[in-house]
This record gives sequence, C-alpha cells and structure tokens, in this order.
Amino acid sequence: MLLALDVGNTHIVIGVFDGERLVADFRVHTDARTTGDELGLLLTELLSRAEVALAHIDGVIVSNGVPALARPLSEVSERYFHSQLQVVGPGIRTGIKIHYDDPRQVGGDRIANAIAARHLYGAPAIVVDFGTATTFDCVDRDGDYLGGAIAPGIQISLDALVSHAARLTRVELTAPATAIGHSTAASVQSGLMYGYVGLVEGLVARLKAEIGGTPKVIGTGGLAEPLSQLTTVIDVVDQRVTLTGLRLIHEQNA
Repeated sequence: MLLALDVGNTHIVIGVFDGERLVADFRVHTDARTTGDELGLLLTELLSRAEVALAHIDGVIVSNGVPALARPLSEVSERYFHSQLQVVGPGIRTGIKIHYDDPRQVGGDRIANAIAARHLYGAPAIVVDFGTATTFDCVDRDGDYLGGAIAPGIQISLDALVSHAARLTRVELTAPATAIGHSTAASVQSGLMYGYVGLVEGLVARLKAEIGGTPKVIGTGGLAEPLSQLTTVIDVVDQRVTLTGLRLIHEQNA
C-alpha cells in the first residue's frame, strides 16, 4: 500500500492507496511545529480507524509546501513505515515536461495536479486548487505543464480584510442571496464570494485563450465545491486529484 501526503500551509491531505484504489483519505490541520513522533502518532491513529495496518504501508510519497516539516516527515517514513520518503521535487521522475523558467520552483502539489488532470481528464486542462493560495495549473494539448497563476486564497483575503478594517468582522464564507448586500456582513460575503468567482472566471478565460483548444477545468481544494456552484467555468470538482497525482508519480519511481 502507498501512503500519499499533500502537505499544505493550512491542511495536510492524507491518502492510502491499494494499487490504484484509494481506500482511505483524511484532512488534518497543518502545524509547522509538529515533531516526527507527533505526526507518527497521528497517522497511526488515523490508519487504525481506517483498519489499515502500518505493516501494509510499503511506500510513502509527499508533496511538501512547509519546509519546517521536511525532517519530521522523513522521520515518520523511516521510523513508522520503514520506507525512504519520496519527495516530489528535483530529481524525481514525473513523466511530464515542465515549461517553467526554473522547474525547481514549481511546487510538488502543482506538478501532481497537472499529472493527474492529464491522466484522468485528458489534455489540455486547467486545475484550479483552492488552498491557502489559489493556484491555476495549465496543461497544454501535448500534456506538458506550461505554468499558471497564483492568487491569494479566499481565506487569506478575508483575514487581511478583517485585520486592516477596524469595523469589519469575520463572516462565514457563503454566498449571500444577492450580490447587492443589505447588511455589512452580506456585503463582505458578496465581495468575497462573488468577487472571487470573478477572479476565477477572468483568469480561466485568459488561460484558456493562451492554451488554445477547449481545456477541461478541474476544481479542487477546500472551497472548490461551494465556489463551483456559483460559476459555470469549473467543469468538474475532484478533491482527490492531488493524491492521484502523487500515486502516479510514485508508480514512475517505484
């Protein structure tokens, strides 16, 4: 079995694969101060609840966006799973051409997204990943990774607004009934939700024009589902696309 970890600044998404089949997945909060033993105990508990024995895990792969967790992740892989950690980054085979000025700068999760999009949905494709940052990753008709765009995530936008405007308070990230807000809270919700939809629609339109053809747009990440209901530019929501990409990378490097 394969243990796949997508480590982001806000959440760690965990998946267990038995061959191509995803048999268990979890989402936990990221804590950059976590030690290897703390992370190991957490994984042990989660796998136990899913009735997956540690001894059945014979490979661990990670895309890691939190450098402080590099050592704890390596310790967990070696101590708890007796496996050398595979890290998506320089030196690992991906099977995809990366058209970035410096390919080493591309996050492992973005490469995994592109590989899974090409494998699952064909090329060309655009993956919109709604995480701490919202990333747009583009695959051309030849299946190559072109690059993309990075925007502040919607939660970061709300945090910045609340921290810099003394009279504005935190609101639930849901869309109001109308774009015209009839209270301060509804006005903030409108600006965040409908404004963010405008950002997504505008960027997707520009990216499509540059890629050419009819790219399939895949949404993933925490707010992909509610935001996809407010726009027609997202063709499909797939919350497991990054984990699938990690599995595909592992298979190429097994």
